[in-house]
Order: sequence, then C-alpha cells, then structure tokens
Amino acid sequence: TGSIGNVVVEVYRVFPKDSDTVRTPNVPTRVNSPSDVAFTSRDAAGSSLTFATSVLAADFTAANSVQPGGIHPSPGQTTGGNGPIRGQEVEVSVTFSTPIDLPADHYFFVPQVDVTGGEFYWLSGTRPIVAPGTPFAPDLQAWTRDAALDPDWLRIGTDIFGGPTPSTFNQAFTLTGTVDVPEPLSIAVLLPAVLAMAGVRRRGGQRGQVPPVA
Repeated sequence: TGSIGNVVVEVYRVFPKDSDTVRTPNVPTRVNSPSDVAFTSRDAAGSSLTFATSVLAADFTAANSVQPGGIHPSPGQTTGGNGPIRGQEVEVSVTFSTPIDLPADHYFFVPQVDVTGGEFYWLSGTRPIVAPGTPFAPDLQAWTRDAALDPDWLRIGTDIFGGPTPSTFNQAFTLTGTVDVPEPLSIAVLLPAVLAMAGVRRRGGQRGQVPPVA
C-alpha cells in the first residue's frame, strides 16, 4: 500500500454519448460500452479526492488476468487472457473532496491507481449484483482499454477471455453518497403542504388572506 502515489477516478457515460460515432471502431462492438471520453474525473494529485488503503489479503491469486500488452484491437482481441496473477488484495477507500453531480443516467466507474514497483489490477465482483449491493438491470459487463486502444473499449470476458461460453464480469466496488432532490420537485412537494396548512387555518376560523407561495 505504501507504493500507491496517486488515485484517479473517472466517470463515463454509455456510448454513444461523449463519443465520435462517425469513426470506425477497432473492436467487435461499442454497444453498452463506456463513451470515448470521461464525463468527469477526480484525482488525489489535484486534491479533488483523498484515499486510504487497507490490506485484505497478504497473498491473493486471481484465476485469470489482463496484463500490460494483453489488449489488442480486432481481429486479434481474443487472447484467453494472461493467466493467473498473484499479489496483495487491497481495498482503496476514496472520498471525493468536491462532489460529483451526476444527472439521472447510467455510468461507468473507472479507477486508476499509480503505483511504484508493481502494477494495479482491479478485481472482478459478483455478477449479477446481489445483496448487500443494489441489483439493477441491465447489468452491464466490465470493459477495459489501454492507451493504444483508446478511444475504443473491449469487453474483458466476451472479447478478451472468449471461449465457447464467454464469461461476463462486474468490477468490485461499493458506492455511497447523497441523493439531492432537484429544486422544481422541492417546490412541487412544498406547495401541497403549504396549501394544506392554509386549509387547516381556515377550518379553524382564522380570517384573512392566504399569502402567495413563492
């Protein structure tokens, strides 16, 4: 954990938003993939997030992996993966110093961790999402890319691992935050409450004009 120098969190909308739809992709499909460019991002170096780490397992082995050099454009994208990989299992907890305002939509959550003397790999999570997570549909699978494939994305299970019955993956993370009620809805909720109070006053024998609702 001491080798982590910076953490970046990017948020992507779903293709074709924020994307060049005229360009010919170098991947089998862009349907349900992340967009070409990030919708927004935060990073520790820019002081827009802080992070803490904890070791969950000192010695952990993942059954398969996508390692540097293992991402290729079509038609050579299906390599079967780079095989098992071993290392520490670490949880990275991120707090956004500046809030992320996300309008109602479907988003991809993409972390990047800068380490020295090693590599960062994001572990897969449960699919479909089950409790204590919040199941939702459609449950889109995990995608990846490197600088050479940018702005396209490949599906980790279907495109890279392949096989007669390709696997699909989620990535392991939880997200907590605050849901803000939009101002127009606040006014719509407030208006019946104010009118109801005005009605109670009239039934109680109060005389006079009811003030306008701003």
